[in-house]
Parts: sequence; structure tokens; C-alpha cells
Amino acid sequence: MLRLIHLLLAALYAAILLTVSACSPLVNYPGKQVTAPKIENNFFIAADGSRLPLRSWLPGETSARAVIIALHGFNDYSNFFASSGNYLSSRGIACYAYDQRGFGGAPGRGVWAGVEAYSNDLAGFVRAIRLLHPGTPYFVLGESMGGAVTIAAMTGSNPPEVDGVILVAPAVWGRDTMPWYQRWLLAVGSHTVPWMELTGKGLKITPSDNIEMLRALGRDPLIIKATRIDSMYGLTNLMDIALVKAKQLKLPTLVQYGEKDQIIPKEAMLLMLENMPATTRKAFYENGYHMLLRDLQGEKPLADIVAWIADYTKPLPNGTDTWKGAGVREHIRK
Repeated sequence: MLRLIHLLLAALYAAILLTVSACSPLVNYPGKQVTAPKIENNFFIAADGSRLPLRSWLPGETSARAVIIALHGFNDYSNFFASSGNYLSSRGIACYAYDQRGFGGAPGRGVWAGVEAYSNDLAGFVRAIRLLHPGTPYFVLGESMGGAVTIAAMTGSNPPEVDGVILVAPAVWGRDTMPWYQRWLLAVGSHTVPWMELTGKGLKITPSDNIEMLRALGRDPLIIKATRIDSMYGLTNLMDIALVKAKQLKLPTLVQYGEKDQIIPKEAMLLMLENMPATTRKAFYENGYHMLLRDLQGEKPLADIVAWIADYTKPLPNGTDTWKGAGVREHIRK
């Protein structure tokens, strides 16, 4: 989980003192382009030929009125969208999700692939999926790290061709919102003991109020439970980009955030929202956690997604656009 960066980096200090040699963060960069991105059976074949597992939830015999391409969070994989995909597909929205490089059943498990790789994969996936539903509105939904990838891709040199963006608790906890000692420990640790793996055991963090779902994740072998420090470093680089570039999003954008989110600090979220275009639709959920769409009240933000796709301009049925914590930003690095 992202909060590892906040609470586990202190564990690096002792290890760093014992380390005498310097290393560099490992990045599993993609290979050269060998094919046009395509869908093949239950896989997304990326430009370098990598086979990324694919899941889909389709509206049965009726034609889709919209398509959502969903990107999972850090250490998660495409199955994160199972309950959401079932809900949305029953309402006429086709949903697709793939395992991003280094996660789930994708190649390079546990190793960061680089911001450019994740962004280009998303653009290629959109091109491939658009062939399946011509003339249909397309939306990218990014949860947590997936939200940061979405921002980086949409504001980069090769933006995916979509009609709107949905950011669910996007990972925008960049260095500007971290205390100095966290930035220092992350930088030193990633260049001295990049291979070291940390877990979230013992941390008193509640990512969701859906306890049965959390227990299932704990039993799921495809969920990464021990994280390399250099992967945290790569994730932080991505979050830096997302925090800065969110203000450049030009398409209709919906941002959803739970007020009980213990993973993405409210200071980072509010800083991002302060700088985004005025047309951005904000949706706060009083009893929402980080895994907002999988919470016990998950149907509320999902119903808002359905309503927002139908009409960007109308009020949402559940989320509110104001929050008592709004405007309060602590520990922001100037």
C-alpha cells in the first residue's frame, strides 16, 4: 500500500547504516516495439510483446452505451474492478481492466517499469479497445496509482483518446507534501538497499470498512504483500508528476475521495484539487475509505459514476462537492 512510504521508511535507517556499497533503483523498462498493441484472448499484448492479463465485464446482449478502462492501484491487479465491473456492466457500461507491468500476473512482478511504460501501455490499450466499440464514449478510471498513471498519460505526449477521466483516490502524495525525513530516507534507501522489501504488518491502517474483502485480498496470491524500496521510489516519482500535471487535464474529470482515506493524505488531495480546472467535478464521501469502490458503501460512488457519465453537468446523487476539511493543508512543503 502507498502508506508504506509514510510509515515504513523509518525501518530503512538501520539497514542504511550497515550498507557500504551504493546501488541504483531497478527499473524493468519495456523492450523495443515489435507489434501494434492488440487484444488476444484474455491478454492485452503491449507494443513490446508483453502479455498483460485482461479482464472484462460486458453488458450482455445490449450494446454498451459507454466504455470504462480501469487501472488498478499499487500492488493490486485487474481483479480490483470485479464488483465495480459487475455493477457498471449491469447498467450498460462495458468495463475493461488489465494487470499493469510488475503487478498481478503481468511480467516483472514486483519491479517498477517506469512512468513512460505505464503511460504508453494505457494509450495502446485504449487504441486496441476502441476497435471493439466504435462510436461509443470512452472513459479512463484510475484508482490510486492507476489515477496517477491516468494523469501522467493524459497530460503526456501520447494521450489516450478518451472522452473523460475518473480519478478515484488518485495517488498524488508527491514529495512536495512529504516531510523532509521521508524524502531523505526514500532517496537514500532506493540507492543503497533498493532490493529490500517491506511489508505493512503491524501498521494500523484501514484501507476499507469492507473487512471480508480485505481478508480475501490477504489470501490472494496475486496481491503483492512485500514491496521493494525502489518500487516505492518509482511510485513516488509518478506521484510527483501526477500532483504537478493534474492541473493540465482538459477533458471532463470526476475526482472521488473518501474523507476516511488513510492512504492518500488529505493535504495532497486538496493541493491537487486547488490547482485543477474549475470544471473538475469533486465528489467527497463522508464514510468513504481509500478503496472507495469496494467499501461497504461502494454503490454510492459507483452510482455517481453512472450519473456523471450520463450528464457531466447535473448534480451527483451521493457525493458532495464540499468537505469540512477542505482548505486545511498541513505539512505542505513550500
